[in-house]
Amino acid sequence: MDIFADFQSRIAGLLEKRIAGGELPHDLDLGRFVVEPPREASHGDLSTNAAMVYARDAKLAGSNSRALAEALVAGLRQEPDVQSAEAAGPGFINIVLKSVIYERVLKAVLNQGARFGAGASGGDGPVNVEYVSANPTGPMHVGHARGAVFGDALSSLLIFSGRKATREYYVNDAGGQVDVLARSAFLRYREALGEDIGSIPEGLYPGDYLKPVGEYLAREFGAGLVSKPETEWLPVVRKRAIEAMMAIIRNDLAALNITHEVFASERALTGADGGEDRVRETIEWLRAKDLVYQGRLPPPKGAPADDWEDREQTLFRSTGFGDDVDRPLIKSDGGYTYFASDIAYHKTKIDRNYRALVDVWGADHGGYVKRMQAAVAAL
Repeated sequence: MDIFADFQSRIAGLLEKRIAGGELPHDLDLGRFVVEPPREASHGDLSTNAAMVYARDAKLAGSNSRALAEALVAGLRQEPDVQSAEAAGPGFINIVLKSVIYERVLKAVLNQGARFGAGASGGDGPVNVEYVSANPTGPMHVGHARGAVFGDALSSLLIFSGRKATREYYVNDAGGQVDVLARSAFLRYREALGEDIGSIPEGLYPGDYLKPVGEYLAREFGAGLVSKPETEWLPVVRKRAIEAMMAIIRNDLAALNITHEVFASERALTGADGGEDRVRETIEWLRAKDLVYQGRLPPPKGAPADDWEDREQTLFRSTGFGDDVDRPLIKSDGGYTYFASDIAYHKTKIDRNYRALVDVWGADHGGYVKRMQAAVAAL
């Protein structure tokens, strides 16, 4: 039993009587008011702003919120569970309950156990909660674990409250970082074959967590990859290394009792493995709506002139949606920016009929929030 939802329904019933009597319009949205604890406990057990919300729609004498509040108070005083009801200020209503209602609530707590307080409404549609999304270049660290616990707890609360929520992980398996992972794993592969690799070169990942990957590659391929050119072994090693890193990450998440329903691949979005290029499609879709254009950006404030390349770029009109500057979508080498891939990824969420999107990011992504909000607003 939810006391607040119960009295929300009772007050809505009183408003419906006034609609039937012609005192309020028939198209009134009865979901706009709230029932909550009053700011000061001395004012009672419950408080509602219903009269304040609907005052301008009322046709009562004086047509003000206080008059509507008095009319609702008269109805509330007839409720058997209400000790007293009073109008306060410009139209707030404070309610004191009889103790019998708490006895019913306590019985409901005992009967429902851990399910007490759970919602069943479904809310305003399904919610997508994306969290962790750690790069598959190594094991999770404590920052990832922080986001994992927060995102999973939030998902559980949404589901408990009656919303349909999907736990999702975005795998950043495209771009230069996973190529660095592959080259690092290839070095460990040569080490597993008995080669003295010396110290790990600068720019590669030095962690021992890649040694088992190298040993796995040695068992699977023997020395068969050593003599091949990088163009041939890189895709093979990259795939195996990403799979191994994601297995480590999944195991760490499982230790926290966290399981994602969806793992979305950035590489699949870009069509890198021969599939549909959703990033290009999204850019062209936005271009057709005049949200992407060819233009030039001013150099960042304080940037040395020698470090800035003044060139025409493919830009997203993010300033039209609250961002500080329009954002590039294509890099100078022709590849997609991270932002372009992220726009396409969020479009897939909307295409999957999610109408509420939650991204749980690390503190180092603070500067990225405004541009992503602009992109989703545009989508």
